[in-house]
Order: sequence, then C-alpha cells, then structure tokens
Amino acid sequence: MPSGLLSNNTGRLKPCETVQNVSKRIKLKTKTHDIILAMLKVLNLVLTTAAFSGCYFWYYGHQIIYPFTFKRTAGMILVFFVINYLFTRVYNSLQISYSRIQHIMFSQFLSTGMADFTIYVVLCVMSRRIVSVLPGLACFGVQMVLSLIWAVFSNKLYFAIFEPARTAIVHEYEENMDALIKHYELERKFQVVKTMRTGECLADEESLEGVDVVFLSNVGSHERNTILKRCIDKGIRVFVVPGTGDSIMSGAVTMPLFHLPMMRVDRYRPPFYFTATKRVLDIVLSALLLILFSPLMAVIAIIIHATDKGPVFYKQERLTKNGRKFMLIKFRSMIVNAEGDGVERLSSEGDKRITPIGKFIRKVRIDEIPQLFNILKGEMSFIGPRPERPKIAADYEKDMPEFKLRLQAKAGLTGLAQVYGKYNSTPYEKLQFDLMYIAHPSLLQEISIFLATVKTLFTPESTEGVAEGQTTALKKTEEKAETTGEADNENRQ
Repeated sequence: MPSGLLSNNTGRLKPCETVQNVSKRIKLKTKTHDIILAMLKVLNLVLTTAAFSGCYFWYYGHQIIYPFTFKRTAGMILVFFVINYLFTRVYNSLQISYSRIQHIMFSQFLSTGMADFTIYVVLCVMSRRIVSVLPGLACFGVQMVLSLIWAVFSNKLYFAIFEPARTAIVHEYEENMDALIKHYELERKFQVVKTMRTGECLADEESLEGVDVVFLSNVGSHERNTILKRCIDKGIRVFVVPGTGDSIMSGAVTMPLFHLPMMRVDRYRPPFYFTATKRVLDIVLSALLLILFSPLMAVIAIIIHATDKGPVFYKQERLTKNGRKFMLIKFRSMIVNAEGDGVERLSSEGDKRITPIGKFIRKVRIDEIPQLFNILKGEMSFIGPRPERPKIAADYEKDMPEFKLRLQAKAGLTGLAQVYGKYNSTPYEKLQFDLMYIAHPSLLQEISIFLATVKTLFTPESTEGVAEGQTTALKKTEEKAETTGEADNENRQ
C-alpha cells in the first residue's frame, strides 16, 4: 500500500504525503475533537454550578451557622462542582455526540437533581436544621433551562463542526447494526458506507480505505484480531460487540511471569473487604428501606388483596450464587395460578395474566420491593446478576453452556443488565452484562449501578415483555441461529 495522508472527507491516501503525516493528521483531528467536546462538557458544569452559586450567595450561604466567608463559599461551590460531575458520569448526561437531546435532558434531570439533593442535605447538616427547599427548587428550574439551552446549542455546534464518521460494519452473520444506528438516531454520528462479511474484509487489503469507524459484530477472535491490527495501523476507531470470552478477559490481571507478559484470569474472587462491606451495606440499606417503604407496602398489599381476594405476595424458586436455590418474594402482579398449565414462562407483551394493579406496580417496579427481605436474609444482594428460575436457566444452558458462569456472584436486585439492557434482552446479552460486572468487582461500580438504576424506573423499554407466545427470551437467539445456519461458536466462547 502506498504511503500517504487521509483526506478531509474520504480518508483516502494522497501519494504526495508520508505515513508520518497520516499519524500527525489523525492525532490533530482527534485532539481537536476531544478539546471541543471537553469544552462543551465543562460549559455545562459551569452553567449548572453558576446557578447553584447564585442560589448559595442569595440564600443558603446565610443559613449555615458558620461565618459567611469567601473561602468557605468557594469550597462549597467546588464541592457542588465535583458532586455534579460525578453524577453526570453515573447518568451519562454529557454524551452529546451519542445521545438524543431528550435523552440528554432526562439524564441532566437526574444528575443535576441528585447533585442538588446531595448538597441540600449537606447544607441542612451545616445549618443544623431543615432549611427551606423552595430556593433549591427554583435553582433546579434555572439549571434545567440552562441545560436545555446547552444541550441544543452543543448538539447543533458539534454536528456542524464534525461530519458523520464514514462507517463500515463487518459481521459474521447479519446483526442489523445499521438498523440500530438508525433506531437511536445516530446517522449524524455514523454514516454507514460499507457493510461486509468477515471474509470479504480480510480478502481485500483495501476494503477499509476511506473509513473512519468500524463496527465488528460477531466476528471470530482470530479474524477480529487481524482486522483490529489493520484498523489501529490505519488510525480507524473500532467498536467491538464482545463475546463471553472477551467479557471474562476484561477482568484479567496483567503480570510478568517467566520473563513473559502474562494475563491471569480467575473465577470471581473479590477481596474480603469488598464482600464484607457489601454485606454490611446490604443489611443496613435493606432494613432502612423496609422501614421507609412500610406504609407504601401496606397500601399496595391492601389494594392487591381487595381487587381479587388472592394472596398479596408471590414466591418463586430462583437461583443465586453457585446454583443455590431460594424463594424470591415479590408483590403478586398476575392472576392467581398464572401458570396453571404447568409451563414456566416470562411475561409477554400485553400479557393477559397481569392484573390491572399488577400493570402499575410492574411499570414503576414496586412489585420488586419485597425482595428487600431476601437481601436482608442474605439470599440476594442489591447489586448482582438477576436470579433466574431453575427451569428457564436450564433451557438457556442447553443453548449456552456458559450461561451458568453468571452464578459466580450472589444474585442481585439490579445489575448492569437491568441498567443498560431490557427485560426482553436475549439471555446472551444479559450474560455479557453479568460477566462484565463479575470481571470488575469494586465498591465504586456497586454505587454507580445502584444510582443508575433510578434511571430505569422511568425507561419504558426496561420493562418490555418478551414477544407473545414465547416462554423465555431465548427465541431471538434461536431465530438468529436458524437464519444463519450456525452461530459463530468461536466468538461466543
């Protein structure tokens, strides 16, 4: 291949320029992109912090028992800035290049609201009394207006400056990645110019010329590594749909051994301080939440019993760590004897077995509250892979033997699959999320998932059922295998 430089639009090589200039040009373009993006993100933090600063100077700063000094005020403003930034990371509220404006605003509502609430609690502690919340609500309103202006301005400016990346999709079998790009309205970010099979990409050295971004979907590990090296050499950004082996390897520990670079991979073995701290938090939080939610639980229990005279709670056998069985407790949202035919099945879209009150409590996740008893007893944790029913898990393992790997950790009330996936996501997709969680045990990840779960309460697709007629979420996987003849086992393993 001749040495040269990528042009502005096509990315093709210019014979008059050198390989070194290619690297410089790519580096300059990336640096410019990152600087502008960082400036827009900082602008949001400055605007929301400025609104808080005005509210603090006008009201809250005079409520605390300590003297109103410039040093203490600057410290409080800095604390808000940091807290606000941390919540924007949890809720991904600054992703102007990947998210729709309405999604950005929803995330801004959560991140800024959580930051305001946290700082309000701090101010109450510093004032040694409950201070008025009205100035804080007014401040939040101003912050939301500023965030909306920022979101619209940043979105228009970003896409006015940066053209959509010329994108290629390389797949082993059709994955409809281009359909996903359209579904999430990312055509302005990724312009799909090529869609090709793995063999076609490998056979032609020039197949990725003029491309800025490559999506690798269900590509075998050997072929994928070859394509990855080629992309990195050309300065092409790559998005990879990982296999289970990739998710496991993401938690590998690098170490020198035998004078060789090694990567050590273990079964899920979090440090003692992690499991001990997590258990203490599970006990304290579940006990506090049971006390806090007890009036709501009483009301829901009365309504459930009054509507059809059936039992209030529904108990179901589930699996937790190392395949141990336990009885999961939920508020009953379906008719009595919903599985009278003896067939265990997930709820489907428009499931007629769901009662009127059941539809409501499932939508807002109130039916999950009794699982706090399971957490208090130690059968579950707040964070972990969702517990599956033994029969359904066995069905999944027939198709995916690796599905049992998610039982390395204690089952949880919520997890990565619930935060970023959907109720009807395929078992393989849920497995990927669970393995990603297991690969990186940390208290910071636990807190992040716990806070991000709030977002799912207001996301309709997180509670969608499986298609009518399905008993499990496995049908998608089966249909895919039938369409392609045989799934890519090398990549999945």
